[in-house]
Amino acid sequence: MSSSFIDHVRGSWRILVKEVAAFGLIGAVSFVIELGLFNLILSQEHIGPLKAKLVATIVATTFAYFGNRYLSFSHRARTSIGRETTFFFGINGIALLFSELILALASYPLHYRDNHLVINVVNLVTIGLGTIFRFWAYKRFVFLHPDRVAAGLPDDNQLTTEIT
Repeated sequence: MSSSFIDHVRGSWRILVKEVAAFGLIGAVSFVIELGLFNLILSQEHIGPLKAKLVATIVATTFAYFGNRYLSFSHRARTSIGRETTFFFGINGIALLFSELILALASYPLHYRDNHLVINVVNLVTIGLGTIFRFWAYKRFVFLHPDRVAAGLPDDNQLTTEIT
């Protein structure tokens, strides 16, 4: 194998580790914000899990946008703020819709609306699944690789495209 290929793989690996670590840190703080707000709002007698999820997600998503833009994916190309925020909040809207549907299923047809333990477990599962989706979607659609922006192409996993 050529040394330039090995250097490229090492560089790509380091970037991926940096992105995953920073994404994890921002995600952990967002997780605390979302779960804390969710439970604080849910503890109000007249507010159900769907409204609590909506408000908590909006606040956590706003924090996550700035954290991901300026920490996790700070090395990636900058496109217009309108484009980035539209894609970012759109992706989070899709994840929120999925979470709300699952919470609605657990809350109403399955009658767990007042069982905070079950609702929190369902919320945790949807956050986990949404996190995997968001990491992929942010890299693919929001925070683009500089080479892809310069070429006018959508971003792909740089390591995968250059190895194959």
